[in-house]
Amino acid sequence: MGVNMTSTAPGHLRAPTRRWFSSVVRTFELDEHHLKLLGLAGEAFDRAEVARLALRDGLTFQDRFGTPRARPEVAISRDCMATFARLLKELGLDAELPTPKDYAGELRPTKPDVRRIHANNAEKQRAYRERTGQS
Repeated sequence: MGVNMTSTAPGHLRAPTRRWFSSVVRTFELDEHHLKLLGLAGEAFDRAEVARLALRDGLTFQDRFGTPRARPEVAISRDCMATFARLLKELGLDAELPTPKDYAGELRPTKPDVRRIHANNAEKQRAYRERTGQS
C-alpha cells in the first residue's frame, strides 16, 4: 500500500535534495516507512556533499608536529555516502541522484580563520620553547 504522491520532502534538506526526494516520490510507490528511509538518505547525501565541499583545500592537514593527518571531513564524506548507498539499496531504488553542479552556489561551508589558527599555534609553540628553554 503506497503513500500518495503529495508527500513532501523534509524542509531541512537542501533544495537539490528536496527536488530529488520529490522526483523519487513521484516515480516510485513508497510506504510510510520508506519515506522515512528516503528522508534519512537525503540527509546523508547532504552531509556528504557539505563534507566534500569542505575538502576543496585537500584531504590532509599537518598536525602540530608536522605530521600529515586526514581531515575529519574525509571520514564524514565516506560514512555518509556509505549510509546513502545502503539506504538506497534497502529501498530498492534506481533513481537519478543530484549532482554536485545542482548544489552550485547553495552550499557555503564555513571555514575557520586559518591565519588566526596559525597565529595561535605559533604563540603556543613560542610559549612552549620558552618554558622548556629551547630557542
